Parts: sequence; C-alpha cells; structure tokens
Amino acid sequence: MEIKMSKLGIVITDGVGFRNFVLTDFCQKAQESFTEITIFSCLPKEAYKDVEVFFKIIELPVFEEKFPTWFFRKIKEVAHLQLHKSENEGISSNLKKNESKAKSFRGYSTRLIFKISSFLNSEKWIQRFNRWQQNSFKNNTIVKEYASILKNENIDILFFTHQRPPFIAPLIYQAEKFKIKTASFIFSWDNLASKGRMSGNFNYYLVWSDLMKSELLHFYSSIVNDQIEVVGTPQFEPYVLDRYQSRNIDFINKFNMDTSLKTICFSCGDVSTSQNDVLYIDTIANAIIDKKIPEVNFLVRTSPAEDGKRFKDLLEKYPFIKWNFPKWKLLRKNHQEEWSQRVPTIEDIIDLRSILEFSDLNINMLSTMSLDFMQFNKPVINPAFGNLENGLYDDQRFLHYAHIKNVIKSNATRIVKNRQELIDSIVLYIKNPDIDLENRKQLIQLQIGKPLEGTSERIATILRKWSQEK
Repeated sequence: MEIKMSKLGIVITDGVGFRNFVLTDFCQKAQESFTEITIFSCLPKEAYKDVEVFFKIIELPVFEEKFPTWFFRKIKEVAHLQLHKSENEGISSNLKKNESKAKSFRGYSTRLIFKISSFLNSEKWIQRFNRWQQNSFKNNTIVKEYASILKNENIDILFFTHQRPPFIAPLIYQAEKFKIKTASFIFSWDNLASKGRMSGNFNYYLVWSDLMKSELLHFYSSIVNDQIEVVGTPQFEPYVLDRYQSRNIDFINKFNMDTSLKTICFSCGDVSTSQNDVLYIDTIANAIIDKKIPEVNFLVRTSPAEDGKRFKDLLEKYPFIKWNFPKWKLLRKNHQEEWSQRVPTIEDIIDLRSILEFSDLNINMLSTMSLDFMQFNKPVINPAFGNLENGLYDDQRFLHYAHIKNVIKSNATRIVKNRQELIDSIVLYIKNPDIDLENRKQLIQLQIGKPLEGTSERIATILRKWSQEK
C-alpha cells in the first residue's frame, strides 16, 4: 500500500510559540506523522542553535506594515470589538484601549475607523474588511518573497502557532493564493473572550478545551464545528517531560532557600496589565517582617516580557527576597512586536518547573500562572486591590472579564481586594494547602480539556489528518 507523502509547515511566531512547539515533544511527534517538515520562523535562526531540530528552518524576512494594511486590519479588529462589546467586559475594555485622541494622521484615521465600525460591524462586514486587508499585500516586496518561499516548499498544511500577530497576515494571504490548507493554535486562555480579531481566517483551529471551542464558535460565526479540534495545550507539557525535571535540593540551592521554611512565590505580570505588582510584593514583604504571616522563603518571578527594572527599589529594600528573572533572550530589537522576539532558554523552563513544583503557594494578579501552579496542586491567591475609587491602578476591572469570571465561579483561588485579605489568605493556605484542591482540579479540567501527557502527539496527529482531507 502506497503511503501518501505529506509535508507540514510550522510558523513559529514568537518566543512562546517556540517554547510550546520547539521545546516540547511537538517537533519529534510531527516527524513521526509527516514525511517532511519546514519551520517558517518569525524569529532569527539563532533561536534554534541550542535545540535539536532536524529539519529545514527558514528565517522569514521581517514584514513591516504599510498604512493601507494597518487601516483595514484596524477596522476589522475594532469592528469585531464593536460587535461584541455589549456582552463582554474584556472586549469592551479592549475597545476603549484602541481609542485615540492623537492629533496625527493615525490618530485621525483611528477616529474615522471608530465612526465607520460603530455601524458597519456585522460578521459580513468584518469578512469584507479582512478581504481588503489581504488585498493590500498584493504589491508588497516582502510578501512576494513569502510567495516564492511557499511555492518552493510545496507544503500540504501550514500550521500557525499563534492566531493574532499582525505580521502573520501576509503568510495567510499567500497560503490562500496557493490553496494551501491553514491551521492555527489558539494561543492563550483569554485570547477569544477579551482580545481583538485574529490576523486572518484559517481552515482549521486547535483549541484547549470544550469551553474554548464554544467561545470560538460564539465570537466567530463564520467558523463551523468541523473546523475545530480540542487538543489541550502544549503550554504546560514541559511539566510532564523528564528532561525538565529537577530535584528539591537543586531548587533550594539555586535560589538559596532555607530548607526549614515553606516557600511562597509571587509571579509578576507585565507592566501593561499588572502595575500593582510592586505594591503586592511590598505588602507581603512587610507582613513577613511584622510576623503577620509565618516566616517563609519569599521568591519573586518577574515576567519574561520585561527586564525587571521596575523592581530595583524592592531589591534594595528587602534583601531577604529571592528573585528569579526569567532567562529569555531578546533576539531582535525595533521589531513591530518586540515582545515576540524574546525567546526562552532551556534553563528557564527547568527553573520555572522547579518553582511550580517546590513552592508551597503562589500569588499572582489574575494571570495564566494560576493554571501553571495548579498543575502541581498548589494553592493560588489572586490580589486585585485597585479600583476607580482608591487611586490605585484599576486591576479589579479584570474581575469582570469572562475568563476571570470562570475562575471566580470555580472558587479555585482566593481573590483578595485588600492587605488584610491577602495576609489572611496566605496564613490560611500555609496551614491548609489542600483547601480548594478539588475546585482547582475542576478549573484545570474546564480550561485544559485534555491530559498534559500526549499533547504534542495529539496535535501532530490531527494536523496529519487535516493535511490529507480533500
């Protein structure tokens, strides 16, 4: 029986996609499912020098968006937000963030976009804006290079590891021209219910869970059930891979911990959405000094998306705090989306896994890190002190976002709104870490619909199946 040849193209869009699909088992499992594979990398080729990837890597020329493309992408996105703003606080908030009062050409254009999209925002109009966006690529030199690359590689299916970056839209355009099947992985738990429109249309979609599948069908009415497959997420797969495992003694030595004490970890968001992190770290550190909570090891992990400079004063003020600055390398500056060019090291994945496994409690401002710690059955506290009345950065607004409402409803974490609630919850969880354990397990099942084991193999198998469909 003749085995049908099948060639996969993988678009690595950013550092998180690199972690999810290069530093997991995905490349190995994809090799078992496909006869040939090419990576189309939006990262510099040097990102791959320390990993074993045995197939072709093509570093894509960096696409720079011209005004017509920006205009149609922006109106498509704002129209999507306009369409769903009344039913969803996250989308409504995102819509406000897109407003502009700037007295510049882009500022005036943005206000025009808001006027047009306030009444032209049906799914039909959004699809029309998308077509106009795609047509804007016709005479772009870089986009013509993409055409040559895709033509030479002759792939059967092009898999995008993130659905939103604007710089992937030209690749989608060329795939459509060459009638190459496309598939995308939905990047994160909040991407559908609180973020803007995808960069384009795909033939197939991989989602984390049944919950995410229902969100996709709701927010994208042109997508049908047969285009979607629930696969879980490779984001957490390193936590069940032996090569990233370490021992408790390694963790203790790495961060200079006291073996007789329990460890609490505060994991930071990035400054754009987690501006009160300094306040929360300061509150916890003062409570430790004042003995309002039992003596503990206090470890802070900053966000991989930033350099940690905003915590400089805390380093000097509290020398007993242990710090983990994620080892992600910034490979390219002055990029349209510079955050996307930060790439994790293998050392950082090992560090993160050890922090998750050997810390006793996590505190974070409503981030995905809650799910990371829950993989190891660790209790989680989510502080949100700020509101419109008290003068702090308003992080309580996130409590109205759809994905956070699911967290609140689950009772899987303790949501705390002031200093005393934070201290009381820390004391409670240190004494009774298994409180809310069943709720945490149920939230994990809701958000991540499949076991971590075998995630890469599931994704590779589904992509192979789709590549052969007529």
